[in-house]
Amino acid sequence: MTTAFDALMSALDRPMAVVTTSAHGERAGCLVGFHMQSAIDPPRYTVWLSKANHTYRIGLRATYLAVHFLTRNDLSLAELFGTRTGDDGDKFRDVPVSTGPGGVPLLDACPTRLVGRRVALLDEGGDHVCVTTEVVHATGAGRFTPLLLSDVAHLTPGHDADERAAPPTERAK
Repeated sequence: MTTAFDALMSALDRPMAVVTTSAHGERAGCLVGFHMQSAIDPPRYTVWLSKANHTYRIGLRATYLAVHFLTRNDLSLAELFGTRTGDDGDKFRDVPVSTGPGGVPLLDACPTRLVGRRVALLDEGGDHVCVTTEVVHATGAGRFTPLLLSDVAHLTPGHDADERAAPPTERAK
């Protein structure tokens, strides 16, 4: 089953985004491939954060998340937020940011974004946690060509997959 599932998932070329958040004065951000609209009324957007990374730990305490939709021209931001870990330093140090609702950092270079207020968090035991937000603000610059998973496949993540907690079904084997 895993091989067939892996093959199916690798055939999908998902758009990439950078999620940013803050809690108690600490900022965090990471590259994500698991995200999508999850309701129309009220407008909801859901992201899945890896339990291995700094953004997950800050996101547990945060009220707001920003989702920045990357374009093909944003590979350098994908590299910054996807290959470095916030555990070792401030990813925002050399990146122009504004402050959004609840103090969430907004990447000035990514005008196509939304900010959501966290309304639900689901941890079903896998290596990612699901965060559902109610969209409180959205901006866009019109149609764009998204940066895709295949565009960032060469990047080495800031955390290895084995740093994530194994889901209960895998631990039982």
